[in-house]
Amino acid sequence: MQTPSFDSPSPLLHDNADLIQKLEQQFGFNQFREGQIDVIKHILSGASSLAIFPTGSGKSLCYQFSALQLANVTLVVSPLLALMKDQIAFLNAKGINAASIDSSLTFEQTQQVMRDVRRGHTKILMVSVERFKNERFRQFLSSIDISLLVVDEAHCISEWGHNFRPDYLKIPSYVQQFSIAQVLLLTATATEKVKLDMANRFAILPEQVVQTGFYRSNLDISIKPVVEAAKQSELVNTVSQCTGAGIIYVTLQKTAEDIAAFLSANNIQATAYHAGLDSELRNRIQQQFMDGQINVIVATIAFGMGIDKSNIRFVVHYDLPKSIENYSQEIGRAGRDGQLSHCITLANKDGLNTIENFVYGDTPEPSAITNLIEHISAEVEHGRWEMQEYAISTSCNIKQLPLKTLLVQLELANVVQPSFAYFAEFKYQFLIDKQQLLASFDPQRQAFLQQIFEHTRFKKIWGQLDFDSLYQQYGADRQRVVSALDYLADKQYIQLETKKITQVFNVDINALSNPNLIVSLSDYFQSNEVKEIKRLNQLISFFESTECITAKLARYFDDQQAPSHCGHCSVCRGQIALLPQQALAPITQLASLQQYLNKFCTHMNAKGIMPISVAVQTKFLAGISVPIFTRNKVKQLSGFGYCSQYRYQDIVDYINHINGNNSDMEPG
Repeated sequence: MQTPSFDSPSPLLHDNADLIQKLEQQFGFNQFREGQIDVIKHILSGASSLAIFPTGSGKSLCYQFSALQLANVTLVVSPLLALMKDQIAFLNAKGINAASIDSSLTFEQTQQVMRDVRRGHTKILMVSVERFKNERFRQFLSSIDISLLVVDEAHCISEWGHNFRPDYLKIPSYVQQFSIAQVLLLTATATEKVKLDMANRFAILPEQVVQTGFYRSNLDISIKPVVEAAKQSELVNTVSQCTGAGIIYVTLQKTAEDIAAFLSANNIQATAYHAGLDSELRNRIQQQFMDGQINVIVATIAFGMGIDKSNIRFVVHYDLPKSIENYSQEIGRAGRDGQLSHCITLANKDGLNTIENFVYGDTPEPSAITNLIEHISAEVEHGRWEMQEYAISTSCNIKQLPLKTLLVQLELANVVQPSFAYFAEFKYQFLIDKQQLLASFDPQRQAFLQQIFEHTRFKKIWGQLDFDSLYQQYGADRQRVVSALDYLADKQYIQLETKKITQVFNVDINALSNPNLIVSLSDYFQSNEVKEIKRLNQLISFFESTECITAKLARYFDDQQAPSHCGHCSVCRGQIALLPQQALAPITQLASLQQYLNKFCTHMNAKGIMPISVAVQTKFLAGISVPIFTRNKVKQLSGFGYCSQYRYQDIVDYINHINGNNSDMEPG
């Protein structure tokens, strides 16, 4: 295959024949898939675009092909490291220079990637959205020209989406900050509301939105009502009738382990995959699945986004998915080769409480929000507040994702404005003699570098720079210092290491002291809870539908072109599902419940934590992990998750009842 040429876009490229010729030269494909050429024409004509294609329908090619025709680098924001690595491997195999900057790289590897981008060698650079918090990375972006910003999984930017990520809200401001003329948004799961939200945030016009149908004729969809006690045997029967590779989705890590062991004991070799496994083991399992050495994976949702295996013949949902959007993504991994594939859900309502509890676990208590506001008030100096996410998350008992959401909400309310982020620690060691290094520069730069070296505390080989003393004595601008260190590292005069990202915000003290602020933030999270619980109810209604499931799924994603009766789903076969639900014993009848709760409170009191709110006690019994539990090793206590099958509100009611309706509890 020829090495691709990196031309500037030409008017000729708007001709379909020329585009197809380029496609064959650069990628070895002789035709575009539906929608691809329309998106590419928008980009090559200088416009932005939003592409909504089903999972596995070739969204990535839209930016990969366009990038080769554009003059400068294409910057791709991707949510998953594994996905970046897979796409980079694909591009490199085609002779196309693509790279990522991510946590797996050494400093020298990162520097090499930056050098390759600067000299035009690398055409596609992939990063996570979190990378923009890195001051050295932002400085690098300011020094290069970017032709196109691509946002993969772009539905993450919408608060109406199922997978909202607060950091994505900041992407439009990065487009302005780095003067990026064009944006391409890619997603597989966007309802009409999410689609409009995404387009509005980037000023994408209706005619620049390209949406293909969601209907896939090769996916056979079945919803099987199964009582919980019969699910394991039904799973064995189901998988035994399937051939080829398959994924079985579960909610909890422990369930993944248990079901994989059960299947293996029943002569179906299966391997568990979840976020609790060591990353090296996860990568090995994923690669073995891709290579066909493992056929059946039992996985949480941690598995799948980076999977591009064309011959997955079945996807089974052993537990309910989190939403219709998640369900669509997960079954979309089956049958990408166009061959018949089966999507089977073993459904009942017993696991509904577990999924609901995940929603409640992400809702910070009003007291935790109060702690955050008080912390900001106490720490702000001259209108500026500095914070490190992990430390604040732990001290305020707010999980990191809700904390990010809180900070974005404070930003939208004009209480805080992000100023910049920096590494709290800069350490370096000399790779050449210091005097030799200084001799490489003119006297003025020598004097500046000498100031940096004087304010570095060396312990043996490595030294840590003290920015504060450097500034106090010389007034040295931090950005100039960081640029100098980066330059020295780039020239391999020093080896540089950076740690502890610190975010700096400007704070409006008057807005921060608004008595309604905490109430409005709490209301925001409560409304989110309601929205997510509604999403779960939509899921149950969808599975119990009397209409064609395939048609209903297509309409949910604003596709009005799908047939009203597909003929290859359980409803079209006359099998309408009514999901069973096991009757649980009243929570008041659970043996040892009071004992477990007392032991938990005693444990927390011994750690100096009192009183203990009803919400914290409820999360303990429901098995919902929060930072205060990690810090105090609560998961190791017997009773953690003892009531995980019960509704969150039922646990709250029980605790209020035994505590005489008091809001807090001491050991009984």
